[in-house]
Amino acid sequence: MKLLVLSILAVSFVYRLVLNIVQYHSCGNPIPENVADIYDAETYGKWRKYSGEHCRLNILATVVTFLISLTLLCAHAYAAFASLFGSHPLAQALAVILLETLVDAVVGVMFGYYETMVIEEKYGFNRSSLKTFLFDQIRNLLIGFCLGLLLTCLLFILHTSLGDWMILLFAIAVFCITLIISFLYPILSRIGNKFAPLEDGELKDSLMNLLTKHGYQVKAIEVMDASRRTTKLNAYFTGFGKLKTIVLYDNLVSAMTPDEICAVFAHELGHGLHKDVLKQQIMNFGNLLIMATVVWLAVRHPQLHTDFGFSGTNYGFGYLLATIGLGLTQPLTGMVMSAYSRHAEYRADRQAVQEGYGEAMVTAMKKLAKENFAHLAPSKINVVLEYSHPPLSQRIERITQNNDK
Repeated sequence: MKLLVLSILAVSFVYRLVLNIVQYHSCGNPIPENVADIYDAETYGKWRKYSGEHCRLNILATVVTFLISLTLLCAHAYAAFASLFGSHPLAQALAVILLETLVDAVVGVMFGYYETMVIEEKYGFNRSSLKTFLFDQIRNLLIGFCLGLLLTCLLFILHTSLGDWMILLFAIAVFCITLIISFLYPILSRIGNKFAPLEDGELKDSLMNLLTKHGYQVKAIEVMDASRRTTKLNAYFTGFGKLKTIVLYDNLVSAMTPDEICAVFAHELGHGLHKDVLKQQIMNFGNLLIMATVVWLAVRHPQLHTDFGFSGTNYGFGYLLATIGLGLTQPLTGMVMSAYSRHAEYRADRQAVQEGYGEAMVTAMKKLAKENFAHLAPSKINVVLEYSHPPLSQRIERITQNNDK
């Protein structure tokens, strides 16, 4: 059993490593003609260096994470740490989650610091102070730890109460938790960020009209002070059903024209009209059923735990084993969900064209790509296996075709 777990860990590591290496080599791919105007020669050279540094950091992070996980498992560190917390099975389970969270925090802060405060700073994207960076890391650590505790307690209760019948209920419970987190995201995002109402004017009127003519109600249109952390551009909807709150990054408002911002939200409107979020949630539930099955397998075989130093089943370690086991299933399920997501992106772009924002959508995407230093010629392998959005050149080609109809 021990060899099986370590083999799965190794296979997952090799898979991630190969994808990162392929991504690194794709930085030299020729740029398609219809997006060649996004970077001039100097900026493209800067992009290649920036992307290369990110890829090398990802490769190093993948290797370090694998070696740490391998060392902790082979040294029976989880069992040794759990033994410090008494004999109660729930206390020992939570101890495993605590150790894993602490390890993830150390690795995450180390590589996150270099990514944000060194690479992003070097290329002019970072505006976070060290204080802001540490605050974000601590917030994410606490959220991740609380979520791990919740899932471990849930697993313990369901399996000890229901035995092999826990699979469906665990999947349903995790699905409900993800919905609650989605509901709470607008609240959580306000921790450490400031929001102000969008000023009255052409942009506000256009956004309101765009949504209300399709039956949506706009609760608020707000501008977030994202420029405190980054120069990159973004915007998003929040809210369930027909009641929406629009959130714009302040640097997006300053960088784009009203038509370009409306084009971005016409695209998001297309997702809403075709219920893409709901469809993806249904697909996600299928993914959660697979996860619940892997978790069930991880807790019903005590030898999986005793081989790593435990005296019997440890539910925290079972949850950890499940995350390792999902390394074999996630590439396939992720590929299917990414394929649907890319299809939905093309369809949402078509909505922007139908709303009369086709040309504005092209210029908006080019600005987003330039300001976010996007990869304009990714490897086909990376696109098929991981990309939730089609490459920009293909999206522009499809928009141009729809505009000409």
